[in-house]
Amino acid sequence: MASFCAIAAATHCIPHSSSFCSKKSPFSKKKVTCKAKNGDHRPEITSKNGENSPGTLDRRDVLLGLGGLYSTSLAVNPMALANPALPDFKDCVDATQPNYTPINCCPPAAANIEDYVPSATTVRTRIAAQSVTVDSDYYRRYSAAIQKMRNLSPADPRNFRQQANVHCAYCDGGYTQKGNSNLLYEIHSSWFFFPWHRWYVYFFEKICQNLIDDDTFALPFWNWDAPEGMQIPPMYNSVVTSPLYDCLRNPDHLPPSVINLDWSNDAVTVDPKVQIKHNLAIMHSQMITQSKTPTDFFGNPYRAGDDIATLEGAGQIEQTPHNNVHSWTGTVVDPSNLINMGAFYSAARDPIFYAHHANVDRMWTIWLNQLKGNNFTDPDWLNAYFIFYNEEAKPVRVRIQDCLDTTKLGYTYEDVPILWLNASTKPQPRAKAKTLPSAPDPAQVFPTTLDKPINVIVQRPKKSGSGSSEEILVIEGIEYDKGNYVKFNVYINEDDVNASHPDNTEYLGSFSNLPHGHRMSYKTNKRFRISEVLEELGARDYDRVLVTLVPKSVNPVKINGVKIVFAS
Repeated sequence: MASFCAIAAATHCIPHSSSFCSKKSPFSKKKVTCKAKNGDHRPEITSKNGENSPGTLDRRDVLLGLGGLYSTSLAVNPMALANPALPDFKDCVDATQPNYTPINCCPPAAANIEDYVPSATTVRTRIAAQSVTVDSDYYRRYSAAIQKMRNLSPADPRNFRQQANVHCAYCDGGYTQKGNSNLLYEIHSSWFFFPWHRWYVYFFEKICQNLIDDDTFALPFWNWDAPEGMQIPPMYNSVVTSPLYDCLRNPDHLPPSVINLDWSNDAVTVDPKVQIKHNLAIMHSQMITQSKTPTDFFGNPYRAGDDIATLEGAGQIEQTPHNNVHSWTGTVVDPSNLINMGAFYSAARDPIFYAHHANVDRMWTIWLNQLKGNNFTDPDWLNAYFIFYNEEAKPVRVRIQDCLDTTKLGYTYEDVPILWLNASTKPQPRAKAKTLPSAPDPAQVFPTTLDKPINVIVQRPKKSGSGSSEEILVIEGIEYDKGNYVKFNVYINEDDVNASHPDNTEYLGSFSNLPHGHRMSYKTNKRFRISEVLEELGARDYDRVLVTLVPKSVNPVKINGVKIVFAS
């Protein structure tokens, strides 16, 4: 291991002080004084400029992890104000890597947190990473920014490793909910996913600007939803000594390999042109067919007292393509787990993480502008706030309601073609018309372990009254270990899943989980909109459908049922 760590440190993969190479973290645990007056659930404001009292840190404000973040949910609803969702940061504990090894991601103490509302006067353009050449001025500026970030003192919250450890602290068991010590707190698998990452990438960008003294600089986005961007961009793969390089990427997926937005451990390599076609179809399905409402797109609400382990949480985009880009990029350690981009505790150690999430953020702008989607209007979402360290290494409080307009944040995205807008799936060609599916023999019994493909005949509900007629397929009670890589595919009215591909209508999509450090049992549901699908398959008048689940990972998954309901 010593030899590996020495090489990794030399190529920016793992600093010498990393807990991967040493059992001790360079950061000691800090305790924070938590005070409030008269049971008030808002921060204690005692100064004219709205700062907290010097030397104290209100527990409603903070959960400051290495380099940023730490959120709470604050609603204007009186009931919500009585019990906001807060992380308990009084005693930060070691997070846990997926291999059960403790890792210290605890934050330094902080105080005097200021409210931050963006008011940019100029708008920078984030450009597509694949257009950047390694001999360009842009590449030199970005490389210089990341190198300067790596060279900062480990005690500086803007240090690259501290910025990367944001994910470790928030997503790998470092914190529980305040008042609910048996409940973990995190920002994935819920409606916090998009806004939290927007703020995170925003401050990372501001730190880069500060370090190179260039407020015109904007981060690139990895345009993996367009054919030209469906490889690791050259700027991240030029030389091993580049600060943008990471040695812990899957060696089988380096250029010229085309990314697979539906990747799984057993994925078979196909012709690049075919893979691009599949990727475009996946984007159309996820962004258009399956994302009709804010809950579809952003994920489900996450409020005080909610157990993240039992929420029907993640939105469509978070699972696919987001999770699959992570797992495709990260190195496979064994058939069940991945590292760096492939696992949350280590993902942001790879500089490509920020380009990946810039493109995820771009999906939000496309969904609102081109696809006419809508943001949540729930005050529990709008008033939720997070705390980050800004470009001056000072902690600031930011709210979701203040990040909804990217021009106020001072950035926009380069206008590039969006080919997947017209890349809808097509039913498989058939020698003869499909017939009404018959029940498998023997009939599938639930609960069941998904260790082989299963076929289920599902009755469609009968419409009554004036409610919605949109039908939703629900995979119920999906149980798995959150520390494991998990994926399974879902097909409808398909009697030969090996012949069905992502550009076929019969393929609905997948359920996936990216490894978290906190190994615990999760139980959730996965939903697919199927009314348009059944229309395209000529099955509008069928009273039952065939649903097939195919495991794509080796880790155990239990399924408790499959049903069809009307959208609420």
